[in-house]
Amino acid sequence: MSLEDAKKHVDLAITRDGYKGYSFENTFAGAPSFLRRTWTKDLTGVDLAVTGIPFDQAVTNRPGTRLGPRAIREASALLAVDAPYGWGFEPLLDFAIADYGDMAFDYARVADVPAVIEAHVAGILKAGAGAILLGGDHSISLPSLRAHHARHGPVALLQFDAHTDTWADKDGSRIDHGTLFYKAVQEGLIDADRSVQVGIRTDNPDTLGLTILDAAEVHEVGAAATAARIREVVGDAKVYLSFDIDGLDPAYAPGTGTPVWGGLTSAQAARILRDIAGIDLVGGDVVEVSPPFDHAGITALAGAHVAMALVCLWCWTRRGG
Repeated sequence: MSLEDAKKHVDLAITRDGYKGYSFENTFAGAPSFLRRTWTKDLTGVDLAVTGIPFDQAVTNRPGTRLGPRAIREASALLAVDAPYGWGFEPLLDFAIADYGDMAFDYARVADVPAVIEAHVAGILKAGAGAILLGGDHSISLPSLRAHHARHGPVALLQFDAHTDTWADKDGSRIDHGTLFYKAVQEGLIDADRSVQVGIRTDNPDTLGLTILDAAEVHEVGAAATAARIREVVGDAKVYLSFDIDGLDPAYAPGTGTPVWGGLTSAQAARILRDIAGIDLVGGDVVEVSPPFDHAGITALAGAHVAMALVCLWCWTRRGG
């Protein structure tokens, strides 16, 4: 295929024959699936499924992340035409990657949503595919972790975030994007000794045993050293990577609910994600992209790049040869 195929490529999310290949569809037109992958609810033969979780009723400040999956998909059209820069392989040619669409749920039954998410992700994993989630607020990560734990046992959490999201919820009743990893530790979903939180810049004295590489440290030691430390901590553990877009500084990701100054640059995040290639990533998510507060789509674009990096990390350890 070449740019000449732009003359006949249209709505590849619907018309593509199979799950592999680049897209030379006009980036400004057509059905905006993630990376122009085929939309499907049949995961037969699919290696990796990307799915949207448009839920944002657990936020503490600005809403709007229910619109995140749609915006990330639209921005990802720019990334569907060639190999991801700097990775040295071609996941869109080598792996069957599908857009599993958005999860269906009743927005008026908020208490039911975590169980619906867990079942949705569990269904993807049961079909034999990996799962990458597009949020939505950060509360979606807890039920996703429950589904991954059911399949893999305790996993190492690798979290990029301005906030630790480990504030206590003693009775476990809150549906809250700030308490999810407290619950994940309490439920034994993650191995705290092998888990890392990157980019933190809000105070929460109880670390629950997780390694914290705060934003100031990343700025001081640099992206390469940060990646090396991450690899040292997680080792050969199975990893779930959760990237809250507010891990980036608001200059690079203004469209989010709880922005905090002093965060990672997009260049730092790109380098760290590339340099941790080889970790055993079993799943992940990109959360807290809020288009109503975005400017020129730069937060959605950052989210699309992060999601592409998660695809690359998942595929990296599953390459042949």
